[in-house]
Amino acid sequence: MVTSERTQIDLSTTTLRPKTLEHAYGFDDVAIVPGAVTTNPEMVTPEFHLGDHTFAIPVIASAMDGVVDPKFAVRISQMGGMGVLNLDGVWTRYEDADAILDEIAAADLATSTKIIQRVYQEPVKERLVGQRVEEIKRAGGVAAVSCTPQNTKKLAPITKEAGVDFFVVASTVTTARHVSRSLKGLRLDELVEQMKGVPIIVGNTVDFTATVELMETGVHAVLIGVGPGAACTSREVLGIGMPQVSATIETAYARDVYFEKTGRYVPIITDGGIRTGGDVSKSICAGADAVMIGSPFAGTAGAPGRGFHWGMATPNQELPRGVRVQVGQVHTLETLLFGPTSKTDGTENLVGALRTSMATCGAQTITDFHQARMIIAPSIKTEGKIYQMAQTRPAGV
Repeated sequence: MVTSERTQIDLSTTTLRPKTLEHAYGFDDVAIVPGAVTTNPEMVTPEFHLGDHTFAIPVIASAMDGVVDPKFAVRISQMGGMGVLNLDGVWTRYEDADAILDEIAAADLATSTKIIQRVYQEPVKERLVGQRVEEIKRAGGVAAVSCTPQNTKKLAPITKEAGVDFFVVASTVTTARHVSRSLKGLRLDELVEQMKGVPIIVGNTVDFTATVELMETGVHAVLIGVGPGAACTSREVLGIGMPQVSATIETAYARDVYFEKTGRYVPIITDGGIRTGGDVSKSICAGADAVMIGSPFAGTAGAPGRGFHWGMATPNQELPRGVRVQVGQVHTLETLLFGPTSKTDGTENLVGALRTSMATCGAQTITDFHQARMIIAPSIKTEGKIYQMAQTRPAGV
């Protein structure tokens, strides 16, 4: 019985209930529990399988102009990973994209978004779409490309003719059921059929039902994560998202349920918010088959962003949902992925960290690592670390 001076409302007969909130967890809220059996790190094989391809490392570079250009795509391919080129970006709008990237990097913070919005008004040129795919292929790289759903029907056939290896359909949130006034939007099942022989990766989502329904369209992998990226502001602008560990666990469960019912395994890729080897390890342990990373790659020597990184939704004219961030060029691609390193914060040798984390749990494969135990541990990064904190966080800071 709810009472007040004015009213007396009997709630015993109503079926209505207030909205409830679930707990959700990010990387800093959880820990991986070492197993009863350990193994040597050199025995760990963190391979990632997608379509007919096997990648030596489960690491993909994000389809962002500050991260991947054709040369970068080739370099990371040679190291066992994959880089995704943004077909809605400067490399398909301009023949001389380097000049545009120089202009973006030279802008001050106050005007950077306006400059990005202006240069992305140049139309995408179909001729350059095929040309960029061919450049990557000729140099021996894995040609993976990405575009938004509204451009997919137009650009996908061009990339297939040019010999593309993987095609990504990416937006802030993707579902198999989209309500629209348009006569006929993008049908993912039709795209899979049209691009037969080319694995289709779709994202992003964080939801069990959405993941299952995307898999039912026949796509070959699903990107997980809404708004965690360093250059993304969707969480601030739109108020949407879910912390990455909870999102990965929920969608990994969807993958496993779908596999149990159909016998078809569809990998999930945790995309965004990953900065350290610990973040990579927690993503994989939570159920991811691979990770997609942006800003750490943007911070490597020779990355196309010249030490800057910006989100795919930054150029949006009505509601930009990204910002240009300065990440510097603090290490080589080799050091970021494989070391050696003298940094103690986990921001270099990401693959070495993953191997060691897997080894402490006795996991030799990614599938093994999925079985490792995780716990909620909000003090995992601060417990017993008073001297480290005193050195890195002076009093009053």
